[in-house]
Amino acid sequence: MGLFSNILDKLGIKGKEEKQAAAKPAVTIPKTTSTEMPKTTAVASPVKKDSRPVAGKTEKPGFNLDAFPKGTPSVVSKPVAVPVVDVVAKLEKLSAESAEKLNWKSSIVDLLKLLGIDSSYEARKELAVELGCPTEKMADSAEMNIWLHKTVLAKIAENGGNIPANMLD
Repeated sequence: MGLFSNILDKLGIKGKEEKQAAAKPAVTIPKTTSTEMPKTTAVASPVKKDSRPVAGKTEKPGFNLDAFPKGTPSVVSKPVAVPVVDVVAKLEKLSAESAEKLNWKSSIVDLLKLLGIDSSYEARKELAVELGCPTEKMADSAEMNIWLHKTVLAKIAENGGNIPANMLD
């Protein structure tokens, strides 16, 4: 599990991978008891006795559903509701309960501390690499921290966290 997944976990947000796994369609595959390959038979579509074209009527080549035997595996896909997590409320509550005054709204270090995640330079650098921080920003820790804070908030929002637009600018 990456550092960003840890952040989502602390906020009670499922990551994209978990959401995708939950949204995967269920596939029903008929079970066979024999190791022998099933014999297939061709099912032809009914042929009309008079197949001459009729003026004003055109037949388009189609898809013959009768060609599929009953019991063919089906795919069922149900829409999955994405729960929205009020991240600001959670972080405000954690901040109020914290003995230390943390400015999580503008500091990646304070945000990580508030979540109980390692906020050391090495951990932040690892998180920056995980999230694809540009090389030029990695050379300057202040630039990296600013980029990291904005990116973490944006990624939280992408994963269902309710982040106000003014915090994403």
